[in-house]
Amino acid sequence: MNINVIVANKAMKAMMLKKFAPIEENPLELVDIEVPEAGSGEILIRINVCGICHTDLHTVEGELPEVNLPIIPGHQVVGKVEKLGESTSRFTNGDRVGVAWLYSTDEECKYCREGKENLCENARFTGYHVNGGYAEYINIPERFAYAIPEKFTDKEAAPLLCAGIIGYRALRQSEIRRGGRLGLIGFGASAHVAIQVAVHWGCEVYVFSRSEKHRALARKLGAVWVGSSEEIPPVKLDSVVNFTPAGRTVLDGMRMLDKAGIQALAGIYMSPIPDMDYGKYLYQERTLRSVANATRRDGEELLKIASEIPIRPTTKVFSLEEANRALQMLKASQIDGAAVLRIR
Repeated sequence: MNINVIVANKAMKAMMLKKFAPIEENPLELVDIEVPEAGSGEILIRINVCGICHTDLHTVEGELPEVNLPIIPGHQVVGKVEKLGESTSRFTNGDRVGVAWLYSTDEECKYCREGKENLCENARFTGYHVNGGYAEYINIPERFAYAIPEKFTDKEAAPLLCAGIIGYRALRQSEIRRGGRLGLIGFGASAHVAIQVAVHWGCEVYVFSRSEKHRALARKLGAVWVGSSEEIPPVKLDSVVNFTPAGRTVLDGMRMLDKAGIQALAGIYMSPIPDMDYGKYLYQERTLRSVANATRRDGEELLKIASEIPIRPTTKVFSLEEANRALQMLKASQIDGAAVLRIR
């Protein structure tokens, strides 16, 4: 994309990353660029809000591979359909829709055929391979957009599109049973949605967080016990979902598990995991697994469950121009719940 070319009456504002840098250096720049076109099978969305995610932070700070600069981050988009490309049929102009992390797949490879499109070799991800939602407009293949339930406001819906979807898939990957004992390590945007699903399923939830404010929110949302990851919970856990990027906490999670327990790692990035003693942490059929992306099925199921509960995300709203500050606060664990950029 030539970021210097602006077509008359078709320019939009966006926060763009041109160079990887620590977020403290304010690397996201406010720019004016062309509004994207809705190609065949695509819809153009006028963005109202975009949620902020730890993946955005890892992208900005250069911790993830395959990011081609310049790029507009953001993959929790809620807006209205502005224009329909050719060969579209699901939505009409004015419909409220959402865009999540999974932007497109080839829909033909063995993973797609097996219902594992999250592992598609040719998958593209929003705000990572293609420009995302820290902007006034975005285009996307309409097959990968979501209808947003009327029950949610824009700022409530945005965190469901990644924090919610990934949290839900992580719960599934942890194989937590209804009524089981579940541990959540880290209590940011994703965990504060996942706990509401788990409590809805009748689970006992044990939350591990360094932040007393996050612990207080966990108690409010139904946790039966809170502490730090170094603390030992009063009971062994059936499943653990680890939302932190800190590899050392993986050993803490394995230590909490009962026999045959499962720990699911929900992040896209994690620092090195320390050496693990087999007998102490893995023996007795304990399992450690990662969570890679999510499928459209995960998204549809999560939105349905979220409407039934209903899930009420806790949000802190920033303007588009405040994207750097919002990510700085996210990095410092200073946001309760989820951060959301209000685009308009």
